[in-house]
Amino acid sequence: MNTQKQFKKQSAEKAHDQQHLLKIRKAIRTYDEKVAEMKQAQFIDWPAARKQAGQIKQYVLENWADLLEQFESNMKENGAEVLWAETAEQARQIFLEIADRHKAKKIVKSKSMTTEEIELNETCEANGIEVWESDLGELIVQLAGEKPYHIVTPAMHKSKAEISKLFHEKLGSVESDSAEELTMIARAHLRQAYVTADIGVSGANFLIADPGLVHITENEGNIRLTTACPPVHVVIAGIEKLLPRLEDLALFLPLLATSGTGQQLTGYNNLIRGPRAAGEADGPRKMYVILLDNGRSQLHADPKLRIALRCIRCGACLNACPVYKTIGGHSYQTTYQGPIGAVLTPQFRGIAEWHHLSDASSLCGACTQVCPVDIPLHELLLENRRQSDEQSNTSLFWKQSLKIWAVIMSDRGKLNAFHRAAANGAEAAALLLPHETGKRIPKLARQTFAQWWEENEQS
Repeated sequence: MNTQKQFKKQSAEKAHDQQHLLKIRKAIRTYDEKVAEMKQAQFIDWPAARKQAGQIKQYVLENWADLLEQFESNMKENGAEVLWAETAEQARQIFLEIADRHKAKKIVKSKSMTTEEIELNETCEANGIEVWESDLGELIVQLAGEKPYHIVTPAMHKSKAEISKLFHEKLGSVESDSAEELTMIARAHLRQAYVTADIGVSGANFLIADPGLVHITENEGNIRLTTACPPVHVVIAGIEKLLPRLEDLALFLPLLATSGTGQQLTGYNNLIRGPRAAGEADGPRKMYVILLDNGRSQLHADPKLRIALRCIRCGACLNACPVYKTIGGHSYQTTYQGPIGAVLTPQFRGIAEWHHLSDASSLCGACTQVCPVDIPLHELLLENRRQSDEQSNTSLFWKQSLKIWAVIMSDRGKLNAFHRAAANGAEAAALLLPHETGKRIPKLARQTFAQWWEENEQS
């Protein structure tokens, strides 16, 4: 079964799973309330803030090479080793070489969609390296043998009862209906992992070119332990995560917190400039930064689509999307789900195999409205569709039909004339065709909504 058929099958199952829908909609409803409240409390002018953030990220895209070189130079000066990976395979190989160099047998990982993108966990396990996720949500899906359900909240689809049972089966804990007790069970398990791991792996929310810093935001404190306790810290980050200056965080941190979780600011914000310096009490002795391309440069080369690289992975577009809220995260079968995933995945993995994700959208524009860095996501979905149509071997009949449709839809008079002809043709076809076939032809209204509105708008 190809990816499109799998997507349709799983989407249909999830769309009719009432328990699944109740859990997701409850979680997103709570999120929506917090975000709306925080936007009003934290920003005098939300549209102006997102416009400014978009302009800063656009500056990054226009000065990408120079800022990447600046980041690399400053990180090296701070004592970190910077490595470049053109593909996911190269990134995996670089990491395995680092692990071999330090004789690593166990790693602890903070939440990172980039490491999910390159399938780092599977690579480590296949090479005899023990891996533990340190984020609570990521730990839950790891123990369940699943992939993250959501960019920000990976275990959104799990109830407390399901998590309790999972911890009982995998960690040997007593079952509990208390969220606090379940959190303490995970904490007790992970404390040992932090102090026995050979390597700590993290992603990055932002890479600050000047003065050369890795920024990571969190709510649990697990990232701070992951990056400070093991003797080696490896950062794996996409090359689009750049910000030009440290002061840019004054805008981006509240934007990310508000859009991602409805908070004023996340609980912990880590600024990491390199390995442990002389006189410092903690921190890794060695630090590596692996900068991942994996299709990003190719996307950047497309003037219509490069704006997607502004994304700061807040997950707001997923929570706003009626499709995501119906079919859930796992139906996409990709690292990045929802509208941003439907834009990025076909570009990263190939339009031919993944175009169905861009097709699975109502184009309502809700994703564009909530994006904190002003990405016109629904327009990019349309661009993906256009590219898919150009690259596909569709029939001449279909291509000509689309051209005729475009002519009709471009003019109200032509549309009305076509409507009258279609209504008459549908009735004639229903009479001429076999009964079982003819009865399935829909009966078109004689009057369009526009005509009805024109007659009744004053009443």
